Amino acid sequence: MNAIGDAAMRPVPHRAIITVCAMIATLMQALDSTIANVALPYMQGSLSATSDQITWVLTSYVVAAAIMTAPVGWLSARFGRKNLFLLCLVGFTVASMLCGIAQSLSQMVGFRLLQGVFGAALVPLSQALMLDIYPPAQRGTAMAVWGMGVMVGPILGPTLGGYLTDVYNWRWVFYVNLPFGVLGVAGLALFMPKAPTNPSLRFDWTGFGVLALGLGAFQMMLDRGQDKDWFSSSEIITEAVLGGLGIYLFLVHLFTAERPFIAPRIFRNGNFSASLVMMFVVGVVILATSALLAPWLQTLGNYPVATAGLVMAPRGIGTMAAMLVAGRLTARIDPRKLMAFGLVLLVWSLYQSTQWTPDISAGQLIGTLIVQGAALGFVFIPIQVVAFATLPPALRTDGTALLSLFRNVGSAIGVSVTSALLAHNVQVVHSELGAFVTPFNRALQSGGSVTQYLAPSNTVGAQVLDALVNNQALIIAYIDDYKFMMLTTLPALLLLFIMRRPGIPPAGAPAETHAAMD
Repeated sequence: MNAIGDAAMRPVPHRAIITVCAMIATLMQALDSTIANVALPYMQGSLSATSDQITWVLTSYVVAAAIMTAPVGWLSARFGRKNLFLLCLVGFTVASMLCGIAQSLSQMVGFRLLQGVFGAALVPLSQALMLDIYPPAQRGTAMAVWGMGVMVGPILGPTLGGYLTDVYNWRWVFYVNLPFGVLGVAGLALFMPKAPTNPSLRFDWTGFGVLALGLGAFQMMLDRGQDKDWFSSSEIITEAVLGGLGIYLFLVHLFTAERPFIAPRIFRNGNFSASLVMMFVVGVVILATSALLAPWLQTLGNYPVATAGLVMAPRGIGTMAAMLVAGRLTARIDPRKLMAFGLVLLVWSLYQSTQWTPDISAGQLIGTLIVQGAALGFVFIPIQVVAFATLPPALRTDGTALLSLFRNVGSAIGVSVTSALLAHNVQVVHSELGAFVTPFNRALQSGGSVTQYLAPSNTVGAQVLDALVNNQALIIAYIDDYKFMMLTTLPALLLLFIMRRPGIPPAGAPAETHAAMD
């Protein structure tokens, strides 16, 4: 039996209050992955950062959360789930306040790293807690409620961030965590059941160290590659080698060490392993689309910051509606069919995004975003059901940590790759289009006030032409990014053939223990 007990056999007191507090923690962590998106241009000026450097505010948080997610299962077993939950929620709230008072880019990135370190455990711990306090028959609905925080948080983050930035300033996107953090800590401290601890467990420093090295080096390579001209730079080559070496050593250590901090047998569950890959794809799309959309609306769409946030809100509405529907349908319909439906919708919405130009109407844009949000909801909930239906209860915390790890890694990679592609493609397309802007182009020789105004032979005309070409290059670069995400999503459909329809595990199935307890 797991730490708290089987909810089907032993009712949990104050379950509604515990659920609300767990959802607060989940929503806080998920919101902070994107709440700063629309505020980035304002933060850029305040912190004296370039457009590439300011994205470190997003990726530093995500990669820190990814690295620290892996040992959550061990930390929970060693120190107790309740103790770890409270420590992380307090630390996350304090780190949020520090982000709000940051005066330089280095301070901001450092405090965001700290925020990611403490926030890493919030999502897997809240998911494991929800799985424990609800009986198997209600877990689909419970995962739908929990999933709203994970999925709707990143989607609604820009909306809330845009409102706070417009009404107050960008620092309030971090200060807003304080009242919710205090409420969540108080509720969990009073009502969350205690779990046993095992002080004799030893931490696998080798496994954690090489994993942190691999993920950190790869993220640095992706973040700095565009600035350093990729593999023409010795720094990027070094980071690529260290990243590959770290991941390789981690995999070798995982399957050969006596007591790694992640139980290797968890990967023998085919449904769970396939769900990890599917979650990685979801992570790539959910954060990258949000990170791209906010600047698209402000730069190309010319929406004010508050309006840009409101335009993005319907995406979250679509996700919430789809999650409620999917949570009820997973007990009646093969969850693989729901995932297939969601993936097809997601591919269609990304294809529609490749048609966007600044002339698109707000109605068309919002319609596409609603479908995209619904697609993510129909994929996310069935993943939870398929992943945990046959996983032993004692491995749930490890399982939730791994799912969060793959989602966070996917999100970090998605933001970094799409940002790098955007910057690269703008330069390439600008040079291609600029080749046609010459005094020999007949379109610029027809005379009249317009062509005289756009004449490349005078300074004003050259500046105006450069701005027009750059605008067109930016439109095409965004289209290429959406094509990349569409092509990333399509292969995920093949994973459905690997998965098996989950059934209810036998009541007498023996519980397994954490790897460190073997």
